[in-house]
Amino acid sequence: MNTDTHHSAHRIEITPNGRRCRVIHQGVTYADTHASLVLAETGLAPVLYFPRADVNMARLERSIHTSHCPFKGEATYFHLLTEDGPVENAVWSYEQPIEAASQIRGYLAFYASRVDRIFETS
Repeated sequence: MNTDTHHSAHRIEITPNGRRCRVIHQGVTYADTHASLVLAETGLAPVLYFPRADVNMARLERSIHTSHCPFKGEATYFHLLTEDGPVENAVWSYEQPIEAASQIRGYLAFYASRVDRIFETS
């Protein structure tokens, strides 16, 4: 497959979400906001990004794990701190995203498979 064609067909759309969005794991609220962003990316399910100010950062611990996305940049990760021990690399952030994803700077996203609930209400 031609990489240039692949890149030109790939799209990222970031939109504000005014609904109340929360992340809860083991009865603890890790994030609660009315100011999340929805990132829709070609071939992937939409992801909610939470402003850092609305995330319980005392319940997160920075991981040494990183990854690279050619469409968003370098991701850093955090472990969830729970009563049963850490849930490793459950949260990620693009602290210096590339220009196309600059809106998510200062936001965090949670892996739905590593927390009990990520949900939206009115």
